[in-house]
Amino acid sequence: MALSFPNRSRSYDAAGQRVRFIGYDGLFQVPFFVDIDVFAKVSPTPESAEDDYLAAFDAARASIQGAAIKAYSHGRKTMYVLTATDFR
Repeated sequence: MALSFPNRSRSYDAAGQRVRFIGYDGLFQVPFFVDIDVFAKVSPTPESAEDDYLAAFDAARASIQGAAIKAYSHGRKTMYVLTATDFR
């Protein structure tokens, strides 16, 4: 079964400094995280961080999902953390 992203929800994890989203391989949930370093052009204030990072995620959703599919194809893990190197 191929990895898919039917659920467009995502959330900002301030403590982990990343955005979380879920992929699905059949019935199995696959958690992904994107480090905020990926969104280098975003310079939020503490009050706007969540909104700004989620907006940056939404703007780059296609490339983020592409990087997630590539990372997932390298082997199954319990979770994936995508960093700036995954987008080069």
